[in-house]
Amino acid sequence: MDTSLRRPGGELASRPLHFIWITDCSGSMIANGKIQALNDAIRESVPLMRNVAQDNPNAQVLIRVLKFSTGAHWHIDEPVPIEQFEWTDLAAAGLTDLGKALSLVAEQMMVSAMHQRALPPVLVLVSDGQPTDNYLNGLQELMDLPWGKKAVRIGIAIGTDANETVLEKFIGNPEIPVLRANNPDVLTRYIKWASTVVLKSASSPGSRAQVGMINGGNVEIPMLPTVPTTALDVW
Repeated sequence: MDTSLRRPGGELASRPLHFIWITDCSGSMIANGKIQALNDAIRESVPLMRNVAQDNPNAQVLIRVLKFSTGAHWHIDEPVPIEQFEWTDLAAAGLTDLGKALSLVAEQMMVSAMHQRALPPVLVLVSDGQPTDNYLNGLQELMDLPWGKKAVRIGIAIGTDANETVLEKFIGNPEIPVLRANNPDVLTRYIKWASTVVLKSASSPGSRAQVGMINGGNVEIPMLPTVPTTALDVW
């Protein structure tokens, strides 16, 4: 066995699990406080993610953040262990170049960039609008890769202007619906669900329950969180 997979003392090392936020930072995210609501929701989820990781020492949770507006850039480009991860606020301006973002994610899903013992990655795309570039090219680059296909892909739509068809194509699984958030409270629920419940399932792929789960492809995913029917639409 590869000795790099063992910790000092001979204990088997944790398997890396890459969790990537893919965040829309276009100008429309300024309206009605959407970008700040996203910042707040992810910041609140970080301690919960640490708890999930602590409960499963067999997985090493590594976080990255990609932002896209006019072009796409890594907000946090190196994988950071969740124990050391601190959220840095995003700002919004510009277009919605989702295709460029997916191309950057695809580069990180190449076999040469992934450990052979890695668990299925979790990719969470959050957007409030329509792509302004050819997103299908970037999506194809991602889906042409084995790790891209294996990834658990979650799509969160912010507001009524978000293109659900685009998010559905990103998810690529009819059993996993787009999560539509029309106010900050619902967005926080969905962000916390994706960053804890989905993360827990992805970090424990061997324990697959059959009841109350949906088929996420490579990972069984718990049913979606309930949203209060009295929730008011803000976006």
